Amino acid sequence: MAFPKGFLWGGAVAANQCEGAYNADGKGLDIQDIMPHGITDAPTEEPTADNLKLTAIDFYHRYKEDIALFAEMGFKVFRTSIAWSRIYPNGDDAEPNEAGLQFYDDLFDECRKYGIEPLVTISHYETPLHLAKTYNGWMSHDLIGFYECYVRTIFTRYRDKVKYWLTFNEINSVLHEPLLSGGILTPKSELSLQDLYQACHHEFVASALATKIGHEIIPEAQIGCMILAMPTYPLTPAPDDMIAVMRAEHFNDFFGDMHVRGVYPGYMNRYFRENGIEIRATEEELRLLREHTVDFVSFSYYVSICEGAGGTAGGGNILGGKKNPYLKASDWGWQIDPQGLRYVLNRFYDRWQKPLFIVENGLGAKDVLVADGAGGRTVADDDRIDYLSDHLVQVEEAITDGVPVMGYTTWGCIDLVSASTAQMSKRYGFIYVDRNDDGTGTLARYRKKSFHWYKDVIATHGECLKRCVKESLIK
Repeated sequence: MAFPKGFLWGGAVAANQCEGAYNADGKGLDIQDIMPHGITDAPTEEPTADNLKLTAIDFYHRYKEDIALFAEMGFKVFRTSIAWSRIYPNGDDAEPNEAGLQFYDDLFDECRKYGIEPLVTISHYETPLHLAKTYNGWMSHDLIGFYECYVRTIFTRYRDKVKYWLTFNEINSVLHEPLLSGGILTPKSELSLQDLYQACHHEFVASALATKIGHEIIPEAQIGCMILAMPTYPLTPAPDDMIAVMRAEHFNDFFGDMHVRGVYPGYMNRYFRENGIEIRATEEELRLLREHTVDFVSFSYYVSICEGAGGTAGGGNILGGKKNPYLKASDWGWQIDPQGLRYVLNRFYDRWQKPLFIVENGLGAKDVLVADGAGGRTVADDDRIDYLSDHLVQVEEAITDGVPVMGYTTWGCIDLVSASTAQMSKRYGFIYVDRNDDGTGTLARYRKKSFHWYKDVIATHGECLKRCVKESLIK
């Protein structure tokens, strides 16, 4: 059996994509409340009626029903995030919001009632809007102090309920989407490299500070970073293409290197010199980075990309790069590469020698609700089952290769609002939520075919994957 004893099977969501209740019980606005079209359009001045995230799937009021469904599947872990503006409505408030703190008390208690460990992301694409408007998000050094206050509050409050923490979601995505990832309102086209990488530094310091504080308040806690994994292949064997790959991967490796090694790597120091970037850092900040590195590395994995020194190979994935002619793509153009997951697991462990946790992986697809033959309704999502099965087989291969993998949480284990497109129709879940892109729907929950498949995977500790492989060979 490849999957180790204690392997954490589960699923993942983000508060801003599932909770709704955007202004309930003292919650302040966050950047998602003014991003009704995801990353595809400019933010609005105020929340607008076409923003599905304002209600999302109403997890805030229905979490008990949803956690019970996760427990039915056999989840060992549930990854979610805390909405910063539920705890500190403006981000820089003197006192926390008790109603927000109580909500997460109740949520974590519900998880633990079923023996499900919460895995909590401290900041997941939901910077309080006041911090974005007043300080321009992580462009400001002041955010380190506000984040410190926030993490001290939640570590103290949930010290007996949460032992797995992630400091920032997909922290390297700030290079692609500075508003989504860093709460930075300056348009991308006007943002200088100096400002962008200074914002990264502020996040690095805040992450190290959270790691330090977490270990002090919860000595048994495991605190990790979370990066967007995007393995890159050369378009050809030409040496120039391989150098292009090396440079592309440096921009993602950088964020893991800072969390695991705690020093600015030589390749980035060269990039800074050649681009006139001078990181403003105190000796105390540099010491903090060195001394408070993470316990594990977690990451999302959806796509691989190609790079080459010249020319193009057609449109790439949403995250950039060039298309791989050997791979198929999802309904949204994200190329599907299960072996890339084995590759990235081996590569990350070779580089960092830290336990790894796959905290996002999944297939966004246009699901259709149909009769299940027993008087109910379901989704025959065989493509999702094939996708997840193929990826888990590669996780098994990586574990056999000797890579220590802590767990696997599929993204959007229940349908939610897409971060990139702000649609409901881009569905990832094992559980169908009756809500449409125009906001209509009952919000009723239905088990998809994949719900029963994943329940079997967890119950057999992955043994049924061998059966799935055999069945696909017979087909």
